[in-house]
Amino acid sequence: MKANFQFSNLLGSVYSQGNVLFTPVATSSDGGTIESVLSPVGNRLSIFDLVNNRSRTLPFQTRKNISTIALSPDGKVLVVVDEDGKLLLLSASLPQAPVLHHFNLKSKVGSVDFSKDGKFIAITTSSMVHVYVTPNILIREFAPWRLHRTYAGHNGDVKGVHWSNDSKFFLSHSKDLTARLFSLHPIEGYRPKTFAGHRDSLVGAWIGGKNEDSIYTVSKDGALFIWGAKTDEDGHIIDQHLVDADPENRLGHTRWAILQRHYFNQPNTKVTCAAFHEKGGLLVVGFGSGVFGLWEVPASSAHGTSITNVHTLSISNEKITSVAINTTGQWLAFGAQKLGQLLVWEWQSQSYILKQQAHSHQSSSSISHSSITHLSYSPSSQHIVTSGSDGKVKLWSTQSGFCFVTFNEHSASVTAVEFAKRGQVVFSASLDGTVRAWDLVRYRNFRTFTSPTETPVQFSCLAVDTSGEVVAAGSTDTYEVFFWSVQTGKLLDILTGHEGPVSSLAFSPIGNELASGSWDKTVRVWNAFGRSRAVEPFSMNSDVLAIAFKPDGKELAVATLDGQIAFFDVAGGRQTGIIEGRRDISGGRSLYDGLTAQNAAGGKMFNSLCYSGDGSLLLAGGNSKYVCLYDIQETTLLRKFTISENLSLDGTEEFLDSRRVNSAGINIDAINEHGDDSDLDERLESAKTLPGVMGGDLSKRRWKPTVRTSCVRFAPDGRGWAAASTEGLLLYSNEDLITFDPFELSIDLTPQAVNEAANNKEYLKALCMAMRLNDENLILRVFEAIPTSEAKFVVHNLPKGGSSAIVSGSAGGKNYYLKRLLELLVKRLERGPNLEGDLRWVNEVLEKHGNTIRSRGGGEGSEWASVMRGLMRSLTEVQRTVSTLCEENTSTLEYLLDQSKAKEKAMAMEIDVN
Repeated sequence: MKANFQFSNLLGSVYSQGNVLFTPVATSSDGGTIESVLSPVGNRLSIFDLVNNRSRTLPFQTRKNISTIALSPDGKVLVVVDEDGKLLLLSASLPQAPVLHHFNLKSKVGSVDFSKDGKFIAITTSSMVHVYVTPNILIREFAPWRLHRTYAGHNGDVKGVHWSNDSKFFLSHSKDLTARLFSLHPIEGYRPKTFAGHRDSLVGAWIGGKNEDSIYTVSKDGALFIWGAKTDEDGHIIDQHLVDADPENRLGHTRWAILQRHYFNQPNTKVTCAAFHEKGGLLVVGFGSGVFGLWEVPASSAHGTSITNVHTLSISNEKITSVAINTTGQWLAFGAQKLGQLLVWEWQSQSYILKQQAHSHQSSSSISHSSITHLSYSPSSQHIVTSGSDGKVKLWSTQSGFCFVTFNEHSASVTAVEFAKRGQVVFSASLDGTVRAWDLVRYRNFRTFTSPTETPVQFSCLAVDTSGEVVAAGSTDTYEVFFWSVQTGKLLDILTGHEGPVSSLAFSPIGNELASGSWDKTVRVWNAFGRSRAVEPFSMNSDVLAIAFKPDGKELAVATLDGQIAFFDVAGGRQTGIIEGRRDISGGRSLYDGLTAQNAAGGKMFNSLCYSGDGSLLLAGGNSKYVCLYDIQETTLLRKFTISENLSLDGTEEFLDSRRVNSAGINIDAINEHGDDSDLDERLESAKTLPGVMGGDLSKRRWKPTVRTSCVRFAPDGRGWAAASTEGLLLYSNEDLITFDPFELSIDLTPQAVNEAANNKEYLKALCMAMRLNDENLILRVFEAIPTSEAKFVVHNLPKGGSSAIVSGSAGGKNYYLKRLLELLVKRLERGPNLEGDLRWVNEVLEKHGNTIRSRGGGEGSEWASVMRGLMRSLTEVQRTVSTLCEENTSTLEYLLDQSKAKEKAMAMEIDVN
């Protein structure tokens, strides 16, 4: 098995903080539309394809958690900003969204907004608005971030910016209860307009109306003000002569006044976020109670018109922190930070397009972090089941990246989950004193196993035998191992002997042995179905945290608290090897560690082990930011995987900065990091004061989650592995890695070079270059220049490399050119006149690459599903058309033959008469 695993996807977490965005609508190969949602997940960015039901996570990482993202109107430029104001500029039109430029704003950013023409970017920091010229992603620039102008005037933090349609003006709103209208370029005699009158900080301000003759502002207290042109007593617009003299700057010359006031009237809550759709006149408002409202705003701001409430719904138990509307105004996206929840709602049909929630754990900093405790692969490697400290069991699809089933019958933290080796059954153990069996056909709990004692036993680990008929669970309080029959649900036996909590269980893959590890520093191997209970324990130097059987059942790996991994011969009962893993797993210091290196490895240990399918590799993860991959035969470290580089997590830094330590010897990053930045409502919410205490609960502490791995598992098919970490469920793979593609790195990749290659009859090179440029007209022109006789050569020599862009929403792969060629053939079969030539191309593709498509899963849900459906539809249509044409031609020929015979008969009769 290869060791060149690379990050492929992030599951288990769908949203953490920041704003969510819809991508512009793109066109798929079968003529349908593709639309995706961009969601920040920690320091990564996930893309959820809402049409093809797939998700993927981009490979880049920011230094800290992402605070805001922005996408240009054409979907080609992506801006990502983290909590410290470090900005990344990415090319959203290229395969893996490579990072083109870094830029440090040296201050926390409120929002990033592109102008409507995409030429400028407005970035807000504290009370300032900085407008930059959008960098050119096609030209290498030494200093790409050119400042156009800095706008001041607000007295509080600016929270957002909205541009006019002509990109000459922008409207900013702030926590100082006002909004201000700025002009991009200087206008003689113009002073920024101020919109005041609200009694709370603003959460949104937009320019709307038929001719942008209205301005809408929304504040946290639920007030909506509609502004329009101020009129005199006779109803004439004041300063109309200035507007008529300079109609291009009408927004700046208009004297604005409040024409209408509306209130949302949601009791005991405040507005937390809002979004406005200009074309449809729709206003979406999210509240702190988890309720959202949709209002239709009148196109005219004249007196007498009123807003219409379309509907008001509760979609979450916690406050909604982000809302977005897609380009058509049909879908609404919501993000709930505390629950790690992402929802997409279609308001016309009142149905969910997407509803995903992670295993959530709320810290005092009000940021949701993943709390996955255990994971297990299905025998087919198509699904992963996870358990969490929130008492839920979730099933995830490795193909789509979505959670499709959630079981929440457990009333306490779920400590372990396992798939049965045969049949669609999942077992889970919990601290609530139950072990449950779940039927994955009917999605129900069909067995519940408990201890015979009156007091519930807390189960900490779980094991299922190879037949799936017996399940065992170890306890933390009685130090016993319980056996149950899955068929009858009866307790078969109780194994006693351990003198400490049982931490890990494992059935032998080939025999009847059951191994159990405990904090009493022993490992016991039981004959699970024998009568004798005499067991000679393996003594360890420290507490046992994890055990794993080798696939052949002859070797047992044991991880202990001192960071060692010991190997035992099961039959002989002797130790055969040892790995000193503490130095391998050590790395990343906590904020509470000293500045010296003596205690850098303290507290570092492995708590999860897993053998590869062939038994040659061992995967180990634990209380560290590293996951280690070992070669068993040589007992050497092959590779260390860094699961996260997020500095918002504790334990990711290798070296601590002495300048961040105060006179008391405490790192200032560990002291109430967000308290001074949050507003009064957030501070009161996080304080949770005790009765009679005016200053809040002094015992409450803020803490940063520590980067760690709770469980690691190899996929049964050997193509990857998964790690349950603080950031979520990380998937690593060596299957769908993008191979080297020389066309991606070529500077001379231009349309002129493509035409030159086609003229020189270098058809394969020209076709690949045209596909890399992603110009449909150029691809079609090159394809039509290729003679049909060259089809076999081109198809047989297609390179394996490349991937697709962000907006398309489809995952890339090593058969990129093959997929693009099939998409082109589908379009030509639907529209093109050269039917015979296109069918020859299709025949060559299926003859050469049919097995490849089949092996990669051409069924529903795979990356080939949409292409193969389009091809099948096109061929069916071609068959129907040709069949109809043949029937018509047959009828016509029969008619002509009959007419010919009739004519001959008539001529013969005429001759006889004569």
